[in-house]
Amino acid sequence: MSQRFVVTPAGGGVENPDPAAAPDPPRVDAMPILHYGREPSRYAGDGQSRESSPIINNGDMERESFFEGKNMALFEEEMDSNPMVSSLLNKLANYTNLSQGVVEHEEAEESRRREVKNPGMGTFIGVYLPCLQNILGVILFLRLTWIVGVAGVLESFLIVFMCCTCTMLTAISMSAIATNGVVPAGGSYYMISRSLGPEFGGAVGLCFYLGTTFAGAMYILGTIEIFLTYISPGASIIHAQSPEGEAVAMLHNMRVYGTCTLVLMAMVVFVGVKYVNKLALVFLACVVLSILAIYAGVIKTAFDPPDIPVCLLGNRTLSRRNFDVCAKVLTTNNGTVTTALWGLFCNNSMPSAICDEYFAQNNLTEIQGIPGVASGVFLDNLWSVYTDKGVFVEKQGTPSVPVPEESRSSKLPYVLTDIMTYFTMLVGIYFPSVTGIMAGSNRSGDLRDAQKSIPTGTILAIVTTSFIYLSCIMLFGACIEGVILRDKFGEALQGNLVIGMLAWPSPWVIVIGSFFSTCGAGLQSLTGAPRLLQAIARDGIVPFLQVFGHGKANGEPTWALLLTALICEIGILIASLDSVAPILSMFFLMCYMFVNLACAVQTLLRTPNWRPRFRYYHWTLSFLGMSLCLALMFICSWYYALFAMLIAGCIYKYIEYRGAEKEWGDGIRGLSLNAARYALLRVEHGTLHTKNWRPQVLVMLNLDSEQCVKHPRLLSFTTQLKAGKGLTIVGSVLEGTYLDKHAEAQQAEENIRSLMGIEKTKGFCQLVVSSNLRDGMSHLIQSAGLGGMKHNTVLMAWPESWKEEDNPFSWKNFVDTVRDTTAAQQALLVAKNVDLFPQNQERFSDGHIDVWWIVHDGGLLMLLPFLLRQHKVWRKCRMRIFTVAQVDDNSIQMKKDLQTFLYHLRISAEVEVVEMVENDISAFTYEKTLVMEQRSQMLKQMQLSKTEREREAQLIHDRNTASHSVVAARTRAPPTPDKVQMTWTKEKLIAEKLKNKDANMSGFKDLFSLKPEWGNLNQSNVRRMHTAVKLNGVVLNKSQDAQLVLLNMPGPPKNRQGDENYMEFLEVLTEGLNRVLLVRGSGREVITIYS
Repeated sequence: MSQRFVVTPAGGGVENPDPAAAPDPPRVDAMPILHYGREPSRYAGDGQSRESSPIINNGDMERESFFEGKNMALFEEEMDSNPMVSSLLNKLANYTNLSQGVVEHEEAEESRRREVKNPGMGTFIGVYLPCLQNILGVILFLRLTWIVGVAGVLESFLIVFMCCTCTMLTAISMSAIATNGVVPAGGSYYMISRSLGPEFGGAVGLCFYLGTTFAGAMYILGTIEIFLTYISPGASIIHAQSPEGEAVAMLHNMRVYGTCTLVLMAMVVFVGVKYVNKLALVFLACVVLSILAIYAGVIKTAFDPPDIPVCLLGNRTLSRRNFDVCAKVLTTNNGTVTTALWGLFCNNSMPSAICDEYFAQNNLTEIQGIPGVASGVFLDNLWSVYTDKGVFVEKQGTPSVPVPEESRSSKLPYVLTDIMTYFTMLVGIYFPSVTGIMAGSNRSGDLRDAQKSIPTGTILAIVTTSFIYLSCIMLFGACIEGVILRDKFGEALQGNLVIGMLAWPSPWVIVIGSFFSTCGAGLQSLTGAPRLLQAIARDGIVPFLQVFGHGKANGEPTWALLLTALICEIGILIASLDSVAPILSMFFLMCYMFVNLACAVQTLLRTPNWRPRFRYYHWTLSFLGMSLCLALMFICSWYYALFAMLIAGCIYKYIEYRGAEKEWGDGIRGLSLNAARYALLRVEHGTLHTKNWRPQVLVMLNLDSEQCVKHPRLLSFTTQLKAGKGLTIVGSVLEGTYLDKHAEAQQAEENIRSLMGIEKTKGFCQLVVSSNLRDGMSHLIQSAGLGGMKHNTVLMAWPESWKEEDNPFSWKNFVDTVRDTTAAQQALLVAKNVDLFPQNQERFSDGHIDVWWIVHDGGLLMLLPFLLRQHKVWRKCRMRIFTVAQVDDNSIQMKKDLQTFLYHLRISAEVEVVEMVENDISAFTYEKTLVMEQRSQMLKQMQLSKTEREREAQLIHDRNTASHSVVAARTRAPPTPDKVQMTWTKEKLIAEKLKNKDANMSGFKDLFSLKPEWGNLNQSNVRRMHTAVKLNGVVLNKSQDAQLVLLNMPGPPKNRQGDENYMEFLEVLTEGLNRVLLVRGSGREVITIYS
């Protein structure tokens, strides 16, 4: 139950509507009095409280209700959906870590119905120490001395400085994002996904999850390495049969012990995370004590260096696992005896034995492994010593007698390098030691003030750990002999940990401390990774991961823990710490790169919601951090980097293709809007070249009474024509006023979008509510699109029922729409019999697309079949082009010219020239014209009764039916051979005119004597009808079986009195054809022969 402030005005109390019952007036103060009471939780605006308050009495409630109603009456309609500001502020004051808005917060509060406990962890406990524990770990104890010995102090300093700079820049970017609003549970994944969108968020979130999982494998391998190498070497299960197999046997032991440790840790995490959290401080104490022991040991070496002798043969370091005395022979009272070292290099223990040549030629010397800070060894360790695998670890500057063609037998007690070393490989091995900077942000829900604690704690932790790493590099280089630094496993120190021999008071402080710290880090990884996967799964952006969003009743991610353990097992089977480290470096670097990208994008876009409390950031720092992360990825391992990018790219495309639609107000969407704005401004300045012209289509859809699309095949045809390229605007008009029709408009828009998804039409939906259909369509034609992204072509369906007077899409609207497109210089496509057009799933295995090119209006007729044949539906159809020759044209030359023109256009099509003879106007034409004019006259007689109009309409219908039967009879009749000729000659033309001259005169007399009313017809209409009938007969003869017929669409008459006749002409022109696309170009050229 929430609370609120009630403001009592200083000017007086509330007037009581019942003066008799009015209590004594309250005392009035000079300042408003704030009564902090319980809120009756009234949102419905009905004055009824949902629950009574135990604090205020009924009189107070009635007074508050009356007061609130008087002062907020203007907003009483808003109370149904929007809460009072006082209620909102109080709920935000009790905010935990779940809310994504007012509505969600109220639902969460209603579902819990309990008091929310405020988080109480501060900066030190909540951020600083977890970051410290995660950053300092296995690499510091097991590999840092080796990195200093191989790379030298200078290059080691450069490696550490680069990595620490990378994490510091990332922490600055992360601090800006984390302080830009409340960050719930989910930490880094939440920040990236809400800043860069679900695609990037899912991809980077899964990469971060994989990095955290492989980090767990690395920590477990580090734990096992410490156990088997430094604590209990005799615990090995698998033993080598020969010295050559020791490395392989060690890897097998790592796999066995690592798998067992993983199972044990997974069981601990499954039983209860609270035990892991309780042990976290213990593990952190181990880390801190170990580091303090290192510094104490360094200080002690300044005045009392430890006595740690190292045996050298010549300049080669010897492994002291199998001998104690660094000498060839010993002198005793009984004489000279050989040592254990002699037996390792010679075939027997006698002084006369045959020994290794290098052993015989070089002397044994002992040097101090840790000579101390004041010894001057720092200068010797300044430079790098990179070597191949299996090379002797040699002390620089020590005299040695070389031996020719020596075999490097592994039986001899030399210290050899186990891997090939180079600078970039060391970067990959070291980088995991600086990861863990997200530990504070991952606990954001448990912090008292996350926006203050996350930046402060994370940056302080990075500064502290950077100081520790950099100082350790300097101190290791100043205290420890170079050959000991390069001895990775401490073989010259009888198998002891190098950094442990430096520590004070005992090496076991480091060994035990590092063992428990790596154990704790592994448990933390196995605890955090499943929760990260659960957060990704519950977001629902990756469908196949949704099963991992479930868990135990208390929310523990059981299935996610199982998957994490399986992936972690892959890292353990690799078994080499040096091989696993670069893998997780890739995933962490990719995560950090996108954190920097998110901050840079948000800063550059200057989105209104970008208001971080952390002010010490700049987009250049974020961009530098992003570039450094990318560079480090390729420095570590270019093939691992490409592989990680490939994984992230595949996840990105999968989420984009199959993932759930999420709107998180991300920066990528803002970046897209900015890029779109920039592109639109660029496009609008210049005119589009003919080579770049493509139909940008405005599709006019008709809706029925249920707000569903009448002709869904029109969208199918749009998809086939566009194939996802260019602009598509799907428009429709609702008749009425917007205030009355806004609900229907939303429903219609949802229906259209749903159909667009089904038909795979990529484009925009624009719905207009207008007082009449005519104005709405005109508005769409004028205003659809934006800037340079405006349509240049209108696609609509033929009004099949245009002859019905009550049809809402009347012939008048259609003709006016044709005129509007012409005035706007836009092309027009009219699909007749659109319900017969193919769906996207259909495939034509054969057939023709016939183009009837009557007039040239820009070449759109040529371009449309080419675009259609790019789609699978029309791909196997062949293209035919017909053109009509006039009396004076040379049809043979026309055909050659057209073939040449198509060749230059790079369009393959069959060409045919059709010649039309000027002959008599048939009785059929006169009859069609007479019926048309009678119908026009009928439509103008608005004073007729409904019954009379229906009778007249039926009469017209009967006549049209008779006319259609005449057309069918004419199409079945074989054509006369003298109607079509290949070429007109002068003699043929004169003979044809003389033959028809007398017949024409007598023919007219016969016709008019047959029906005298034909003589009163408008001769212009008769000529137009004659053209329509003749052309329809020719088209039917050639293209009746075509899959699609494209035909020039004649323009409407300039005299608006003949609009209804225009519809009749078009009807006659296309009569008897299945699928027709009437094309009216805009006049501009849309196709060119030039490259």
